[in-house]
Amino acid sequence: MTSYYFSIIGTRDNPVYEFEFSSFKNSLAMSTSTSVPGKSQFSASIKEMLPFISNSSLDIIEDAQWTTNLFYLGKIDSFYGLLVNAFITQGNIKFVLCYDVSNGTTQKYDDSSIKQFFIEANDLYVKCLLNPFYSVNDAIVSPDFDLRLKLIAKKYL
Repeated sequence: MTSYYFSIIGTRDNPVYEFEFSSFKNSLAMSTSTSVPGKSQFSASIKEMLPFISNSSLDIIEDAQWTTNLFYLGKIDSFYGLLVNAFITQGNIKFVLCYDVSNGTTQKYDDSSIKQFFIEANDLYVKCLLNPFYSVNDAIVSPDFDLRLKLIAKKYL
């Protein structure tokens, strides 16, 4: 079962939203007493490092954004067996997804589903920006945003 760490990083390199989860796909076939669908399986040492891994990828994202006109940057880095994918919004907000590759799925399948996840997460973020009480770079604390993002994650990852 693949574990994921998703973060939205603001224009001042500040974390705006964080979400840690595991894949719901193949959860019945792989269910054991320790694996729970939706609960991440990162080790404690990796779990502590996830925000740092996400933040350290910002330099790579900023270099890559000037070499392409696409919003989805794909796999940009790997660190201790974790892959890092990125997406940049029109307002220079960065979406970063760190995930392990211990389940042996093919990269092409993961890439297309991760791309769709980012596209729908971006749509959800734009709807959040339409709220007159939300300012860019503020933490997203809306339970509705959290629930909808979890449903998107369940759908694609």
